[in-house]
Amino acid sequence: METRPESPEPQGDPRWVAMLYRPAAKSWRAAAESPHRSPVLYALGEMTQTMRARGDEVTVALWGPKDGAWQQFDPALKQAPSPQPSPDAESPGEPTLLAQRMTGRRHQVLMAGLSKAGLYDLTPEDDTTVQALVERLDEPAVRRVAQWLAVAGAR
Repeated sequence: METRPESPEPQGDPRWVAMLYRPAAKSWRAAAESPHRSPVLYALGEMTQTMRARGDEVTVALWGPKDGAWQQFDPALKQAPSPQPSPDAESPGEPTLLAQRMTGRRHQVLMAGLSKAGLYDLTPEDDTTVQALVERLDEPAVRRVAQWLAVAGAR
């Protein structure tokens, strides 16, 4: 079992920094930096989704200022790899390419809304719930839910 070293404290004046661990290089690097927390968390969520979609392992650390010094914060991300869908044989009742694209688009809209609301990583149960919403709601309803999530995240 491979263990990873703890995230090193970022260099320079305290600000919000997302550190990303690269297993292949066995090193940490700064992935996002800002004087404000929300842009770093947003970037962290987007990077996590992208990397997991590629099948990459994701390990992150969130650093920020506290009383003029560096403090490591919980990024609220689980380190388990996301499950990979298994390709099934095509059946005659499969949806058309357009229907698949629209379902994918609704899923993307909901995931963006969840990310803007501060939910950057989903458990398998959460992903099942998102998929159920995607299958049951039409495009305008999904956009409205995503808009509510974005407003809630801005508060």
